[in-house]
Amino acid sequence: MQAFLIEYGNLLLRWLHVIAAIAWIGESIYFVMLDNSLHAPRGEHSKKLGVFGEMWAVHGGGFYHNQKYLTNPPELPDDLHWSFWKAYTTWLSGFALFSIMYLMKPAFYLVNPNSPWEWAASMSGSQASLLAVAFLLVGYVVYSQLCRRISPTMERDGLLSVAVGVMMVFVAWLTVQVFPGRAAFLITGALMATCMSANVFFWIIPGQRRMVAAIKAGEAPNPLDGKLGKQRSVHNTYFTLPVVFLMLSNHYSFTYTSPYAWIIMSLFIFAGAIIRQYFVLRHMGKNQIAYPVAGIVLLVIIGWLAAPAPRPVPANSAHSVPASNTMGGSAAAHTDTGVAAAPGAAAASDSKEMSLGQVHKIIGLRCVACHSATPTFEGIAAAPAGIVLDTDAEIALHADQIRQVVASQYMPLGNITQMTEEERAAIAAWRNQ
Repeated sequence: MQAFLIEYGNLLLRWLHVIAAIAWIGESIYFVMLDNSLHAPRGEHSKKLGVFGEMWAVHGGGFYHNQKYLTNPPELPDDLHWSFWKAYTTWLSGFALFSIMYLMKPAFYLVNPNSPWEWAASMSGSQASLLAVAFLLVGYVVYSQLCRRISPTMERDGLLSVAVGVMMVFVAWLTVQVFPGRAAFLITGALMATCMSANVFFWIIPGQRRMVAAIKAGEAPNPLDGKLGKQRSVHNTYFTLPVVFLMLSNHYSFTYTSPYAWIIMSLFIFAGAIIRQYFVLRHMGKNQIAYPVAGIVLLVIIGWLAAPAPRPVPANSAHSVPASNTMGGSAAAHTDTGVAAAPGAAAASDSKEMSLGQVHKIIGLRCVACHSATPTFEGIAAAPAGIVLDTDAEIALHADQIRQVVASQYMPLGNITQMTEEERAAIAAWRNQ
């Protein structure tokens, strides 16, 4: 029951997170569109009032007349609409999800025993949790320092964009070296989302509050507050599509289990930013097709990098293949596992074949504790990603995915069930045809 309650709470929290994110991103995209679609006021009355730009729109059976003032509106009502709770709710619910799913089970999700760096491979769960949180905090500090030092008055924003892009490539590479692929993608996305929320909390809203206070006091607002808020808001809009991808990536293991995982992640970040740029320019009346074309080219490259290598089809069997000789001796080495008989028997002779039944024995020992209609692993109430491997038919249905995540050593997570290299070789050699 406890596992179910945790899982149900996870569902409700995820629902809140998605709803808040939709509201925040939707409003952000709308205001970027509005800002870029404004034209100079046509009426003399609007010009006298100090209108900077305006836009007429029709929606939902009504007409809307949007007007923008910079720092000198003729009146400032008390019921101003502020846009910040959606951003804060998105980040808080997202961090709560990250805590429940990753920080509370770090040995399972955050420790990477296959890291090329010995210190990372040997980290304890608590150390991995602290490092993951440190990535978010230190990452934001580095990003904010880049903004402050490179373009403090928005005069070198082009150079700043290049620096932020380089920073994200470095983060993508570093997280993949330290954490398991799935966690690396999520942590990189969480860092970008942290920068977005922190931009709202530390820069956009405080600047706007100072501007409002100055106007109400009859003073001239500091124009730099508006400029810096705009700078961070622009960054947020280019982070949006990459963050959405990184939050969804855990459903598609071919991205984070690829040997090119950090390159795939980087290309997705740039593809999202480039595609977003097209829409930003489109709202300005510029239809520059080169941007979506470049984004699509990057997506094609990603598909090429992530595609599994073609495997030769065995000529002597329609349902199975001879087991690899790399499994030789596995029966003697693993007689206590309960699965050694099948792989060992397969390896004993070149004429023996690795059957679905023999693979089922390995999966039953190493995978079914979680991937079952009735999981027995502590804290798992339902099969992750809905993948159930109780029967031969269910295993055959997920054959390609099983081979991929086992060969990449992504599964079992943290190798918590101690799958051997011989067992991985057996699954890699198996064909379900």
